Order: sequence, then C-alpha cells, then structure tokens
Amino acid sequence: MAAPAPRIVQYVVLRADLQAPAWSRGALVAQACHACLAAVHLSREQADTQRYLQQLDSMATVVLQAPDEESLVKLSQRLTDEQVDHKLWVEQPENCPTCLALRPCPKEQVQGLMKNLKLLK
Repeated sequence: MAAPAPRIVQYVVLRADLQAPAWSRGALVAQACHACLAAVHLSREQADTQRYLQQLDSMATVVLQAPDEESLVKLSQRLTDEQVDHKLWVEQPENCPTCLALRPCPKEQVQGLMKNLKLLK
C-alpha cells in the first residue's frame, strides 16, 4: 500500500508588534494576503504549489507571529540560508517588513524552522 501524499501547507508569519492599535486588523490581513499571493505566484511552477491550489476547498494555512521586525528579517534570512522559498513582504513606500509567506510545501519540510514561533493571536 502506498504511503499517503504529504500534507501541503502554507506558513504565514506576521509581526506581532504591528497588531492594533499600531495597524488595523484589515491592514494586517492585507499584508498576509499580499505575501501569500506573492509566494504562490513566485512558486506557481512548483509541483507542491500546484497540488496546494488543486485543494481549493481544503487548503491548509498556518498563521504564526514574529515578535518584531528584527525577528521577522532574521527568519527570512534563515529561510534563505536553508533554501526555503518564501516572500518577505515589505510594505511600500514605508519600506517596512510586515509579513512573510512560505511557498506551499510539505509540512514536514519546514515545520522545524517554524517550531519556535507562536500562532498569531
């Protein structure tokens, strides 16, 4: 019997220090949407991304929080060092890193890199 296909998930990490009253909930959701769409667009040829999009009614997304800008940028660098495709969303014209999204991939591939982050509250 064949092993089941790995669960494809997209991880999103928002800065916790931007939550209200600094930014509205809608503005933060927009940042996450921008990062997710950019990550999916950049990886649209990847088999995992195509499988994720085929699961239109059952996509899995995990939304985490980074404490601040420094920790978000460090996470982005670590992901780059580990060759994990992602998009760091930098809001313009403020040049403010707000969020990052990984390309959709098997949860087991990246779960270890995300284990120290908490779910967004």
